[in-house]
Amino acid sequence: MSTPDNRTIYDFAAVGVGPFNLGLAALSEPVEGVEGIFLEQRGSFDWHPGMMLEPAHLQVPFMADLVTMADPTSPYSFLNFLKQTGRLYRFYIRENFYPLRAEYNQYCQWVAGQLPSVRFGTTVLDVRYDDGVYGLSVDGPAGQEVLRARRLVLGTGTSPNIPAAGADITAAAAAGHGGVAFHNADYLARKAELQRQRSITIVGSGQSAAEIYYELLQEADVHGYRLDWVTRSGRFFPLEYTKLTLEMTSPEYVDYFHALPQDRRDHLNTTQKNLYKGINSDLIDAIYDLLYARSLSGMVNSRLLTHSTLTAARWDPAAGTHTLQLHHDEQGSSYTLDSDAVVFATGYGYREPAFLAGVQDRIARDGAGRFAVDRNYSTGVVPGEIFVQNAELHTHGFATPDLGMGAYRNSCILRDITGREVYPVERSIAFQEFGAPASVLPAADLVSREVHA
Repeated sequence: MSTPDNRTIYDFAAVGVGPFNLGLAALSEPVEGVEGIFLEQRGSFDWHPGMMLEPAHLQVPFMADLVTMADPTSPYSFLNFLKQTGRLYRFYIRENFYPLRAEYNQYCQWVAGQLPSVRFGTTVLDVRYDDGVYGLSVDGPAGQEVLRARRLVLGTGTSPNIPAAGADITAAAAAGHGGVAFHNADYLARKAELQRQRSITIVGSGQSAAEIYYELLQEADVHGYRLDWVTRSGRFFPLEYTKLTLEMTSPEYVDYFHALPQDRRDHLNTTQKNLYKGINSDLIDAIYDLLYARSLSGMVNSRLLTHSTLTAARWDPAAGTHTLQLHHDEQGSSYTLDSDAVVFATGYGYREPAFLAGVQDRIARDGAGRFAVDRNYSTGVVPGEIFVQNAELHTHGFATPDLGMGAYRNSCILRDITGREVYPVERSIAFQEFGAPASVLPAADLVSREVHA
C-alpha cells in the first residue's frame, strides 16, 4: 500500500481499530493498488484493559491472530511477533497454544505500531455521502479535516451492556451519589475499591464473571468480604469446544445460518450461547477446587446462585448497601440479596455509532431495524459499499465475535473491495453437512464425483 497525499480518495475508510479492523489493516498493507485509512478515537491500541488479569488467556489458539488464517506468511503474524521480541522459544517450551490475554494485547500493539494507515487519537464526527464518495469529518492530532473514501468498514466494536434492572444503580454510582456498582470493563481499575467493601456480588455467567470470581475468591480471606455470584443461567456452563462443534465456526455453517429465515436465526442466537459465551472448563474446575480447599477450614463465605434473574436494584445510602431483587425462574419465586458492591459481568452489545446519522439512506435494514448484512458482510443499499465487523450476530451467527473468523471475514471484505481474491477464501472445510442434502445420489455416482473433484 503506497502513502497517499491529502487529495486522496481512499478505496475505503475503516472506523474503529479493534482486532478485526487491525487485522484488515495488516492484510491490506501489502496489497498494491489499494488505499485504506483506519481511524480510532483512542490514543493507542488497548484491548479490554479492565480485564487484563495476569493468568487470563485467549479461548482460541495463537493461529487465530490477525492474519495467519488468511496469510500464514504474513510478517504480522503472532509467531513473527514472538520471534521479533525474543520470546518464540519461551512460547514453544510453554507448550500451550493459547496466548495470554496481555500477550495478545502486546502483539496487537506491535502490529499497530508498524502500520502507517492506522491513525489513533482521531474521532469521526460525521459522515456524509455525495456523488459516490463518503466524506468523513474527523478531529485528530492535526485538527479537524475531511477524509474521503469510496467505501466504509465499520469496526467500532461493542459497548458494555448493563441490564435494565441495574441501570439506575450504575448510573448513580457513576454520578457520584450511589454505591460501588459498575461493569466488569472497569474491574482492574477498581479492584482495590471493591476489596474494601464488606460484600461483593458478581452478576453474569460467562468467562469474565468466572475470572473475576476466581480472583476475588483467592483473596477473600485476606480482605474478609463476602463474595456472591448470581446468574440467570441454570448452571455455570462450560464453553463447548469439541472438534465437531468447532466446525460450526466455518464458512459452510455461516452459509447455512445466513440462509435461514430471520426468526430462525434469532431463535438460534438465544440457544447457542454456550458455544461462545461459556466458561473455560479448566477455570470451572479451578473454582471448584479452590472452594473445596477453603471448605476444609470451615464454610466458605460465598454463594453461587443460579436461575436468578435481576428484576430491580436500589441503593440504600443509610445502610451503605444495594438491595438486589432477584427472581428464581425455575421455582417462580422472588428473593432479595444485599451487597455493598455489584459487578455486572453481563457482556457487551453493539450500538450503532452516532456519526452514521447523515448516511442512513445508504444503509440496508431488516424488519427489526438492524443492519441487513449480506453474506459478504456488506450492509449498504449498494452491495460492497458499507461493511461491518462484529455487528452481524443476527445474520451470521455466533461465529461473529470469534477471533478465529476475523481473517476469513477480512479476506471476504478485501475480495469485494479489490474485485479479486487477494487471499484464498475457504469455502469448504467441514466434514459435516449443516442443511438437508440437495439430493440423495446413488453410491456409484458419489464415487464418480469424488474422483473428478
